[in-house]
Amino acid sequence: MTDHPTEGSEGRPAIARAALFGLCPECGAPGLFAGPIRFADHCHRCHLDFARFNVGDGPAALLIMLIGAIVVPLALWLHFSVHPPLLVHLIVWPLVVLALTLGGLRVAKGGLIAAEHQREGREGKLIDEEGDSGGQAS
Repeated sequence: MTDHPTEGSEGRPAIARAALFGLCPECGAPGLFAGPIRFADHCHRCHLDFARFNVGDGPAALLIMLIGAIVVPLALWLHFSVHPPLLVHLIVWPLVVLALTLGGLRVAKGGLIAAEHQREGREGKLIDEEGDSGGQAS
């Protein structure tokens, strides 16, 4: 009923599964990432080139807002309910932010690349009446 691939269709994993486990969006093989948040050059099984996808800064901007919305209330709650020394805040919250950022960025980038691939996302272009791309639409 849907136009988009689901898990098992053509060997493609669902977007959430590809994001959570770092799977190739085409064949489902593990190995989307070469480092904690750095993409591999290509899939080792199907040779899909990951460099052609433009993930950009969208996941990072979203995570900054989400993590801030989570950490600030938690830090305030801890401060006003337990009254820990300032050193506790200086140790705990940077580590929490780092862990949430690295984990969240990996999942967000994996999900974005899987969605872009499975929905065949491409760079937008304007096409004029004569069919030439790059011109202004009339």
